[in-house]
Parts: sequence; structure tokens; C-alpha cells
Amino acid sequence: MGYMGKILRVNLTRGELKDEPIDRSVAKDYIGGAGLASKILYDEVDPTVDALSPENKIIFATGPLTGTISPCSGRYAVVFKSPLTNAFGEGHSGGHWPAELKFAGYDAIIIEGTAYKHAPVYLWIKDGKAELRDASDVWGKNFWETTSMIKKELGDDKIKVAGIGRAGENLVKTSCVMNDDHRAGGRGGAGAVMGSKNLKAIAVRGTDRPKAVNQEAFDEAAKAATKVLREAEGLQGLRDLGTGSFVLALNGLGTLPTRNFSLGDFEGAEKVSGEAVRDKYLVKATACYACPIACGRYTKIEEGKYAGSEGEGPEYEAHGVFGSNCGNSDIESLIRAAHLCNDYGLELISVGNSIAYAMECYEKGFLNLGDTDGLRLTWGNGDAMVKLVEKIGERDGFGDVLADGVKRLSEKLGGEAINFAMHSKGLECPMHEPRGAPSLGLAYATANIGATHIRPYTPIWDAFGVPFSDWGVTAPPADRFSTEGRASVVKAAQEFAMVVNSADICQFVYLFPLLGLIDTVKQINAAAGFDLSVKDALKAGERIFNIQRMFNVKAGFKRDSLPARFLKEEIPSGPCAGHVVDLEPMLDEYYSLRGWDKDGVPSQKKLSELGIA
Repeated sequence: MGYMGKILRVNLTRGELKDEPIDRSVAKDYIGGAGLASKILYDEVDPTVDALSPENKIIFATGPLTGTISPCSGRYAVVFKSPLTNAFGEGHSGGHWPAELKFAGYDAIIIEGTAYKHAPVYLWIKDGKAELRDASDVWGKNFWETTSMIKKELGDDKIKVAGIGRAGENLVKTSCVMNDDHRAGGRGGAGAVMGSKNLKAIAVRGTDRPKAVNQEAFDEAAKAATKVLREAEGLQGLRDLGTGSFVLALNGLGTLPTRNFSLGDFEGAEKVSGEAVRDKYLVKATACYACPIACGRYTKIEEGKYAGSEGEGPEYEAHGVFGSNCGNSDIESLIRAAHLCNDYGLELISVGNSIAYAMECYEKGFLNLGDTDGLRLTWGNGDAMVKLVEKIGERDGFGDVLADGVKRLSEKLGGEAINFAMHSKGLECPMHEPRGAPSLGLAYATANIGATHIRPYTPIWDAFGVPFSDWGVTAPPADRFSTEGRASVVKAAQEFAMVVNSADICQFVYLFPLLGLIDTVKQINAAAGFDLSVKDALKAGERIFNIQRMFNVKAGFKRDSLPARFLKEEIPSGPCAGHVVDLEPMLDEYYSLRGWDKDGVPSQKKLSELGIA
């Protein structure tokens, strides 16, 4: 079994499971993985439907290199209409579940309908055979217990499970899909979409490894890429500290979001850094399938009020949202909050931002003790923060309000409170301050899913320039506060990110940059039997970006923007003091380069050029 195997289509309403072949020509035009899933969602889902209705679909798709020896390729995409943003939704996750799905004989799964007659259910796939099974025993359980119970029921501890915790069951709009106990995918409410379908989990087990069309060429290219990553000194920080290694670096640059993005540096950064986790709480480093980096951290709290809490994390985003952005220097409450998110199936960037926003609202008098169930949401109150994570997962009291995200709470409060609601298109902002890198502000504003730092992380290209002439754009290293030429860099980098995310390669591969797109294209061609050039791949990236944009246009989205705080409120101190994001000139230039009108709607000429109906 090699790439270009088959898709499993599951209609939960009728209880039907059907194998479908992959159209290789379409897969080539969209790279596969997230790109192919984007095309399917665009073709099959009305962008105006209620995201929690049976008419929405959720698609799980592996990349063309998943399950092979290609380094950092053990990933999958989950694609859906987002109930949090009402826009296009897409998330990615690593671990070992993606490779196991490939071993079990499928490249992708399309879930449609709702399991009324069989509710609740889980999907069981083993070596090319699939069935729906009763999930009554695991419904109501959080994700770690669900995983354990399914493995016990099926009698195989090697089974890999993806699914939801109680947050997804409770239709929390900031819930996500979990896999391998601690890996999360699906910003924007993928967990709620699964929960609305009464689908608890997807358990997979496979014994057949994918084979490349040109095995010799593939092995040569994949092993060469692995060698580069193994020997890269620049990755040593990730090996030693995980993504927590970014905390002190970004704090020094003034781009560590602090107290709901009101500041760019945090006086307690050392207390919530990767070093602080390593020195007292680290049990071991962990790695996804085929990963030579091993940036994951398995941690345990041995004593104190949170004694016994253990699991993977925190990742950098957790350090930010539960540390600096809540003004919290209590590392143990930060770790505990991250562990709870994994078990409940909560997407911690959105959850942590929601709590930070509530804290600022409380500090400014927009919320009081009567609103917050008696919780004193002062900056740095780690215990209240942990309690709120639980309440959000359960939709309990004030947690029910926060479960729908920052945008909805800000609309309820109205007035000035809207100005510091930190989201784009309704998706909460990641822990990277764009007033220290305006290109990132443009990327946040124009990303199809809402504010995201991995579609792409443009400060890399500001710092190093665009080194790949075959991108169609070149740029030297830039002043990080400059807006000049950033529109062309953001456009090119977004198309690059679409290719990488559709191939489903971890973006740490390209971090410094260590490897170029040509290295990935060589592997894709050898694995799938394609004949793509880098130019072809980037055109596919542009096609994917535009088809996602058209989904959003049809859903009612037009000209992009950012939170007022980024646009109007200067950072008061630190390395980024005095800066805001001057978005509008960059946005006008960006739309022109994309062939879109002033509202950000792709022209018919551009759509025809890309072959989009």
C-alpha cells in the first residue's frame, strides 16, 4: 500500500461506511493532505450552514509522506467549518496516530451526518476494514480515560486513538481533537464538530507500511533530509528545552504577549520558562513519528496542591497563554492548566486567551465577582485560572460564557471591551506579538482560519530573508519593524506554508531555514509518483489558499482586520515600545498582489487561472 490509497467516507446518519479512490490528478493539484481536504470541504459543504449541524463535515487527512521515514512527517490535518469563527477551519497534529491511520490503509476519512440511531459511536479501523461501535461506555469520559478504555475493549495496547474529551461533548467552541493522549489538532472547535456528530473517537491499527512509487529516490532524499536535521546545531535548544526554549528569547525581543497583549515582555518570564520546566518537572523528551528532534516534554508535578498531575506539555503556547499573558508566574498552575486542556480536549491558545481577556475585563470593572462565580480574576491568579479551565471544559457557570471564545464575550460586554478582544476572524491570537513584527500582523489578519502563527511564522523570513529564489520572490533580511516589501513576503510564505501543511511536514524542518521546499518536493515526487517542480508546488499552495479564501467569502467574510489594540495602542515599554501594526497599506498591497479586490475577494481572472470554479 502506497500513497494514493483510499479515502474512507463515513455517513453517521445512515451508519454507512464506504471506500473511495483518491483522484490522483486532484491530489496532485492540491498536494494531498490538507489541500485535498480543503478542496473536498469547498465542494461538499455550504459555507453558510451551521457548523454544528449534520450538514457540516469533518475531514481527517494524512499527507503524502505520512507513515514514511521522511523526517517530521508524522502528522495529519483536520478540516471543517469552524463553529468558533464560522470560517474555514483547519488544524494539524503530530504524534503516532497519523502514521497508524496510513498503516491501516487509509489516506483520509470524511465524516458526515450525525449518529442519531447509533449515538454515541466511535470508529474502529484495522487493516483496511472499518466499523462503527457503541461508545456509550466512554461518552462522558475525558480523553485519557477514553483512550485507555477503548484499547482495553479492543484488546490491543498498540491501538492509536484520536477523539474528544468532555469539552467536545459539551460543544465547547474552543475544543479540539486529541490524539496519542497529548497531541492536539483543530483550532476553531474541531472537537465541538465531532461532539455534534456524537462521534467520540477514531481508533486505528495497521500493519502495512506505505511504499514509495520510486523507493530508491525517496529513501535517498528522506535520509539526506534527516541527516541535515540530526546535525543541525540550531535545533539543540528544542532538544534541550522543547518549544519552551522560545520563552526567554521572545521576552528579550519584546514579543512575549503579557497581560492580554498589553505588554511585550514579562517580569516573571524566567519563572515560567522552558528552563524552569526542565529543572524541576521534566520526566523525558518525547517525539512524534519519524522525528529526529523530539521537542515534546513529558512532565510531572511531584508535590504541592497539583501533585500527581502529569502528561505532555507545556508547549511554548501554554507557557505564553497560561503564564505571561495571564500575568502568572506560578509554573505549577501553568503546567496543570496545560495537562487539563489535553485531557478535556481543549485548544489551549483559545482557552488561555479567553481567561486572559476575562482577567483584563475583571481588572477594568467590566466583570465582577457575580459574573465570575466568585473567582477573583486578578492578574497572576493561577488557581483561578486552573479552575476556569475545568469550568470551560464542563460549560459550568462562567465557564459556559468563556466556552464560546473571546469574540462572543466581547460582543456581550460591548463598548471599550471590544478594543482589547484579541482575535482575528474570531480565532484567538497566538503567543507572538505582531507589533514587534508587522509582517506577522498581516499574516494574522489574512490567514483563512483566523489568527495563526504557522501559516506562516513570518518573523523567520524577516530575520533571514527569503533565501529560495524559486519562490518567485526574494528578499534580504529586513528591519523587523518595517512594512516595506512585507506584503510580497507574506504572500509567498503563505503559499509555502500551504504546501508544507498539505504535505504535513512539521515547520521546525524549515525553522532557520535548514531545508528548502525543493527537499520536500523531491520526497513528494518519489513517494507519490508526481512530477512537481517547486514552481508547481507553490502554484498548488496558491490554489489551496484561494479556495479556502473563497469558502470564507461565501460564508460572508470580506476585508481583513486586526484587534484595535494592535492597530492603535502602542506598546508602552520594552524593545517594541512605541510600535503599532500599520496594517492598511500592507493590506492594500497584499490584495493587489493576490489579484483580489479591495474587500479581499478573489477576482474571476485569478480563480480561472487557478482552476477554481
